[in-house]
Amino acid sequence: MKKQDFADLAGKGILYLDGATGSNLMKAGMPRGMSTEAWVLEHPDVLEKLQREYVEAGSRIVYAPTFGANRHVLSGFGLDGNVEEMNLRLVDISQRAVRGKALVAGDIAPTGMLLESIGGDYSDDQMFEVYREQTSILASAGVDLLVCETMMSVEEVCIALDAAHAAGGSLPVMCTMTVTADGRAFYGGTAAEAAETLTEMGADAVGINCSTGPDQLEAIIRGIRQVTHLPVIAKPNAGMPMIDEAGNAVYNMGPEQFAGHMKALVRAGASIVGGCCGTTPEYIHKMRVLLDTGANIL
Repeated sequence: MKKQDFADLAGKGILYLDGATGSNLMKAGMPRGMSTEAWVLEHPDVLEKLQREYVEAGSRIVYAPTFGANRHVLSGFGLDGNVEEMNLRLVDISQRAVRGKALVAGDIAPTGMLLESIGGDYSDDQMFEVYREQTSILASAGVDLLVCETMMSVEEVCIALDAAHAAGGSLPVMCTMTVTADGRAFYGGTAAEAAETLTEMGADAVGINCSTGPDQLEAIIRGIRQVTHLPVIAKPNAGMPMIDEAGNAVYNMGPEQFAGHMKALVRAGASIVGGCCGTTPEYIHKMRVLLDTGANIL
């Protein structure tokens, strides 16, 4: 997919992303403490079913389950020698699941490498190479676009975007930060500052994901809308989690309530919307129905 094709698609109205992957895989039996990517490769049918349901619910873009499939994260599981094989196979699962009815985004996320500039041990060049390797593989796998998501530092998302441009060629790149309720990134900077910088660096859409529930994000989305001409992304959690007696995260916002708050985020300026932790295909369906039938939302 070329950047102009993405711009044309995003300019036609609300563009629907998918919802959560990890929290749904855990419901399906994925144990804590193992590589999500390795588990998906052992249980591809679970992911295929989930992503087919997202497409049926209205998702136009689904994220390939490559969130932690970079060399640094995989090294923690002794899988760093399998970066190429795993990314190629994971993208293939998503492509089979959507059957051409939705776009597949190659998903890149925090490396877990703490940069020297914020007290860590890794240089910008080392992080760049980790992202360059993964994005190059994802591009070769035939993803339609790339997404840098759940980024916790402005510096890291900028490095990821640079690497995506270097390896992905003309592929569109969406970038989302995860922030606190006041819009601050975990390692400095704000969502609006990140959006402004990423716009200048050539991102194709910017915004936030994960973070909090949609009920706490209106001011943040409005602030991002004010500093960029790009499509603004909102992909929040299903409210705030509570831990039950079994140690499971339980999110406090149901599909209809989530949809109502997402309507407010569209009013605030978001035009690419989906869900993160705790959301399911039902959340995407309810949101799509509400937004598509609400003639006065914009």
